[in-house]
Formats: sequence, C-alpha cells, structure tokens
Amino acid sequence: MAVEEEGLRVFQSVRIKIGEAKNLPSYPGPTKMRDCYCTVNLDQEEVFRTKIVEKSLCPFYGEDFYCEIPRTFRHLSFYIFDRDVFRRDSIIGKVAIRKEDLQKYHNRDTWFQLQHVDADSEVQGKVHLELRLSEVITDTGAVCHKLATRILECQGLPIVNGQCDPYATVTLAGPFRSEAKKTKVKKKTNNPQFDEVFYFEVTRPCSYSRKSHFDFEEEDVDKLEIRVDLWNASNLKFGDEFLGELRIPLKVLQQSSCYEAWYFLQPRDNGKSPKPDDLGSLRLNVVYTEDHVFSSDYYSPLRDLLLKSADVEPVSASAAHILGEVCREKQEAAVPLVRLLLHYGCVVPFISAIASAEVKRTQDPNTIFRGNSLASKCIDETMKLAGMHYLQVTLKPVIEEICQSHRPCEIDPVKLKDGENLENNMENLRQYVDRIFTIITKSGVSCPTVMCDIFFSLREAAAKRFQDDLDVRYTAVSSFIFLRFFAPAILSPSLFQLTPHHTDLQTSRTLTLISKTIQTLGSLSKSKSASFKESYMATFYEFFNEQKYADAVKNFLDLISSSGRSDPRSIEQPILLKEGFMIKRAQGRKRFGMKNFKKRWFRLTNHEFTYQKSKGDQPLCCIPIENILAVERLEEESFRMKNMFQVIQPERALYIQANNCVEARDWIDVLTKVSQRNQQRLSVYHPAAYLNGHWLCCRASSDMAAGCSPCTGGLPANIQLDIDGDRETERIYSLFSSYMGKLEKMQEACGSRSVYDGPEQEEYSTFLIDDPQETYKTLRQVITSVVALEQEHAQHRRDKFKKTRYGSQEHPIGDKSFQNYIRQQSEVSTHSM
Repeated sequence: MAVEEEGLRVFQSVRIKIGEAKNLPSYPGPTKMRDCYCTVNLDQEEVFRTKIVEKSLCPFYGEDFYCEIPRTFRHLSFYIFDRDVFRRDSIIGKVAIRKEDLQKYHNRDTWFQLQHVDADSEVQGKVHLELRLSEVITDTGAVCHKLATRILECQGLPIVNGQCDPYATVTLAGPFRSEAKKTKVKKKTNNPQFDEVFYFEVTRPCSYSRKSHFDFEEEDVDKLEIRVDLWNASNLKFGDEFLGELRIPLKVLQQSSCYEAWYFLQPRDNGKSPKPDDLGSLRLNVVYTEDHVFSSDYYSPLRDLLLKSADVEPVSASAAHILGEVCREKQEAAVPLVRLLLHYGCVVPFISAIASAEVKRTQDPNTIFRGNSLASKCIDETMKLAGMHYLQVTLKPVIEEICQSHRPCEIDPVKLKDGENLENNMENLRQYVDRIFTIITKSGVSCPTVMCDIFFSLREAAAKRFQDDLDVRYTAVSSFIFLRFFAPAILSPSLFQLTPHHTDLQTSRTLTLISKTIQTLGSLSKSKSASFKESYMATFYEFFNEQKYADAVKNFLDLISSSGRSDPRSIEQPILLKEGFMIKRAQGRKRFGMKNFKKRWFRLTNHEFTYQKSKGDQPLCCIPIENILAVERLEEESFRMKNMFQVIQPERALYIQANNCVEARDWIDVLTKVSQRNQQRLSVYHPAAYLNGHWLCCRASSDMAAGCSPCTGGLPANIQLDIDGDRETERIYSLFSSYMGKLEKMQEACGSRSVYDGPEQEEYSTFLIDDPQETYKTLRQVITSVVALEQEHAQHRRDKFKKTRYGSQEHPIGDKSFQNYIRQQSEVSTHSM
C-alpha cells in the first residue's frame, strides 16, 4: 500500500532474515532448556511468528520474512517468547529498532542484545494537544495567568489484552506543585476523540494570601511543565495499564500564547535504570526499503534503456546487464529487473540473450548454469513469480497429505526410533517419492508459458554450444526446474505457500529425503550413487535405477522446452490462492437474532470464496468469485475493531477481521485481484457498516442505498504478476545511484580497454566488458538518467521541507527521523545559498 504525497507515492517494505538466538537465560526448572519462538512486530502489532525451537538456549531459526508495510510505524520489534510445559507464553526479551536507525544495519548480519520488556517501555501512538496561556483580570483588578490545556485526540494506541479503553491524565507540574485532572474513558477504541479542555492557574496575584501554596514571578513559569499520561482502563486487580506519556515545558509559550502540535508518546521516565541481567542476543539481517515513486513520465529515459537491453549487441553492453555488473550481489539486481521486464513482456528475450552469452563462455557442459550469474538469478526470480500457482496445483495436495499422515520415513539406520522398521520406512519413502515424481513429470501441460519459452532458449543455446553432448539439452533445463524450483519447494514448503506453517521435525526430515531424491532423479547424472554423500541414500536410490525414470524426466523436459509450444485447452480446476483463520460477522440472513462475531477458516480459490468452522469441514458459506462486487477496508469506528474489511455482494456485505494489518492488506489485495474482471463491479461503496437501520457513513436508511465513496480500484486482474512498473524502475534507479562509484569505475575501464590492449588492470578486472565503446555509450546514458532523477528527488525534498511543519500530524514532535531530516535540509539550504 502506497502513502500518497504531493507528486509521488511512497512504498515501505522490509525483508528480514531471523538467524539465531544465543545465551538465553536458563529455565528455572530441572531441564533448564526452553521452547522458544520469535515474533516480528510493527511497534507492538505482531505480523510474523517463527516456528518453535524446542529444548534449547541457543535456538536456530533460519527463517525469512518479507512484507509490504501498510502503515506508519516507529519501531520494528522482535520478541523472544518461551512456551512452558503448560503451553503458556512468556516474554524473555526484545529487540526494538527505531525506524530512523534501520539503515545502520541495512543488509548485514548483526547481533542485538535482548532488552527487558515492561509496561513503561512498551509505547506507541501519538497525541494532539493545544495549549493557551491567557491573562485574567480578577475582581480586584489584579492580573493572573491561566493555562487552558486541550487534549483533542490520540491515534494508534496499542491494544491491551484484546481491547483499548483509554483515558488521559493532564498534570501541571513544577518544583513545588502538582495539579492533575482526568478525561473521560473512551470505550473500545485505540483512536480516542477526547476534545476536553482543562484549566490551570499558572500565576496568582501577588496579594494572594496562601503564599505557602505558590506565588510565582513571571520568569518562574519556565519551571512548569504540562505532563499528559495515557492509560488503559482495566477491570483487573493489578490496576490500569500505562500507555505512554509526554512532557511539555511551558516555555514553548514564550513566543506565542497559543501552541498546538502532535506529539509521539514516550516511555515513562521513572528514574529506574534498566535491569543489568544478560538476556542473550538475537542475530538479524534487516533490509528496510522506502520507494519514493514519481509519475511514469519521470522514468521514461531510464526505463527505455532497460527495456531495449535484449536488442543491444553485445548484451553485456546493455543497461540491464550493467546493473548486474555493478551490484554487489546479482540477486539484488535480478529482483527489480525481472519484475520490470515481466511487466512489459520483455523478460524472455533478455534472459535468452544473457543465457546464450553465458553458455558461450562456459567450457564444460557439466558446469552449465551452476554459478550465481545474472542469468541464473533472473531465471530463478522469473520462476518464483510466474510459477507460484504451478507449484500450488502440482505439489500442494501431496505435501498436505504428507504433513497430515506422519508416516515414518527415516532411512538412516543411526536415526531410527525405537519400534521403527527400516524396510517399512524405505517403502513409505519410496511411495512418496514415486508419487511426487509422477505428479511432476505429468504436469508439463500446466507449466507457465513464460517458463517454457525460457527453457526452450536454454535448451537451444546449450545444444548449439555442446553439440557432442546429447544430454546437455536436458541438463540445462533440469538444473532449473528440478534443482532450483521443485526441490526447494518440497524442502521448504512454507516459503512457497504450500503449507501455512513450518512443518514439524519428522515431516521436515521426510521432505528433506524426498527433495534429495527428486533432485537426483531430475539431474540425469551419469553416476547416481556418487551423487549422495550418505551410503543409506545411495542404497535407497537403487529403487529408482530403472530406465523408465530417466525416460519420464526426458519426456517432461521435452514437453516444457518444446519449440512453438502452445497451451492446450485449459482445464478449469480450482487453484487455492489463500487460506487461514479470520473472524467474520454473521451476515444476518434471519430477520431477528444476534449478529455476532465468530472465528472461521476462510478459503479462496480462483472459483469461490468460502468459510467453514475448521479446516477440512464443509463450507458454511460459499461466495462465487463473480458475485464479489468490491473488496474494501471497513472504517474502524463501525465495530470499534481494527483490521476489518468487507466483501461486498449483490445482497449484502460480509464483514471480516484479519489477524493484523499485513494479513488484512494481503486478503484485500488477492480478493480484489481475483474479482477485478467481474462485469458488475461497483464504482462506489459504503466505507462504514449498516447498523441500526442506517449506514454509519452517510446516514442513508435503505440497506440497498448506493455507496457514498468511490471504490479503490485499478489493480490488474493478473493475480500472479501484480507489478508496478514505475516502482521497479525507481528501485533500479536507487541501485544505480548507490553504486554510482562503480558506474564511474566501469566507465574508466571502458576507456582503458579502448586505448590500451595490453594486460588488464587489476582494479577493472571485475567488470565483464565485451565491447568497450558500446558499453561506454550505455554507461553515459545510464548516468545521465540517474543524475536527472537524483535532481528531481532533491528538488522534491526541498519543496517538502518548505511545506512541512514539525509537530504536524504527519511528523509529530518526538519523530527523531524527521528531526534529522530537518537538520539535513537546513544544511543543504545553507550550502546552496
């Protein structure tokens, strides 16, 4: 979801590798070990949870998480939880990284010390406050000062134990006084509208008799401050929960008697020092990205250079290939490059060109496409994007069956459990491998066209380069479809959305053995037994040493890499797109009765949207895709619940609450995409619910009244390739900009090779330059385009700086990243004068 700014869109995303924790405090019991998991949180909202690692004080997670961030946030937080024998979860510690500090740790493994978690430090949200100091003339003619403190509203307060009933205390405090007042409690909302005013006497007339109370001179006002504390009203015996505070010295009123601003809530400053206990540490790799995307015409010069890369001779002189040369890792370049080329239908010719060039440089057919080249990374990324549904259709049913059946398949004699039989386990594993192998080799007709076109070009290039090796036309393709596509998906099904959660240890071991065998079956290697380090795997593989398996692989590879392959008549079968538990509000089919909220298992395919009590039950409700007229967010005030959205049908709307903001966005996106081509889609909708005989948004009384707000729309109908071409071009620009030094170094290398044909200088040897003149020409065009975009971004920052007020709703006081931004822009303005 993009945040709209004047003239551009801003996207936030984060990619996290959760490595391992070490030296966690031991459990106060006989075993000393803990069963731990880690969560990823935006502030205090959980958006991801790792598997539980049992019986360890140094748990290894090794999990990746990526999400588009759909809202503003202050901290990216990681909590380590321990699940005890009673299945209760307790927090061991946390790592909280401020948004403005994320760039310090960008894309590098870092060990973070775990910190203690307590109510005083768990703070999020912001407060809108207004102060007004006025002179009041008393009946005797004396002058005194009164302070009006108006607390208008708060936004983004945390949900505590499933709810938030906030109130605020407002205190005028000084060296010798403290006077507190309290707002009303606002029920079931984390965005309370208070709009209450409290009056405090700041100075009294000098004739005031109770001098022991206070008697301030004018300058003593500077010693006073207003403190606002937010609390969650609780019925628990432990008292109300602290939500955060802010402190404002009255000297902010020196320049003007009226002051109004938004503030970020801060942790309580109670004078306590943090506990010194060592809670251990957590290894993380965090990549946080902000894409500031202009309108499409700004990117035309750079985009045109990239899109014509396949036509450049040689391809190593193209803008897309140069991107791969200057980036530190090929993957860094491949991700936005493939997405952009896919969006404009240019990915096949470009991959064909760079793959052909790589094959020409390959000396040994056994090493073809074995390296982490730009061609390999681009093909991997294309398969991820275009082949995800192919994996779902092919592997998901059998993977689910393996996860549910729990048949023992361990074939390592050393790892056999008591009571297990080696022969039985081998037979179980053989049946699984046989079934998955058959499913894969019979699935050629379902392989996406874009993948088949790429495989055809790989096959042709390899066969032309190594004409004496009859198998190379197969191994060039199998190294991708088996080694880099099917085998990883079997090994880690949760990463490919084939399972909703991580598999248990026994199932994970079974899938590892299956993946190894399938990988070897697909490789068509000459010496099968030598492919395995473990003797038990070589013994097991004897089951598959029949010619029929090699023939089946070759037939499959022939089909998916055939010249002029056309898709046969598509078989209309349901493709599972997303599933999981959410909470739905009863749709009110009966005239009378409670319309309550219930937890249900939701399931979306390309045919229908259903829900049932539990996974595998008969559907309680089935909505055909063609009946979905719109999918939109639901205003929080409708039911005072966060993360709600509505699926609008001809007769009614289904109101649903997702588990968190990321899940809500994902469901809205996929439901919108799958129903985008419905002819009856609405252009307007009601952003709030229909309750008590009227729509809460527009107050219309008829439940069939036309909507009052325009629908969000314009999303492409293609589910698997939802790509924003301008955003991908902006990402490529950012890469070029960050590697400008390497671009200039590559220019120098081109110049050096053009005039000097001797031994290559070592500092230029990292670049692949086949044609120095053509490469230099492209580099000059790339640098010109990048510099022009840099100037546009700099101008936008200057314009924004002039218009933005510190203390506004967008940039509350306490926003350190914005404070740094102001300082930087002030320096820029000073230097430019």
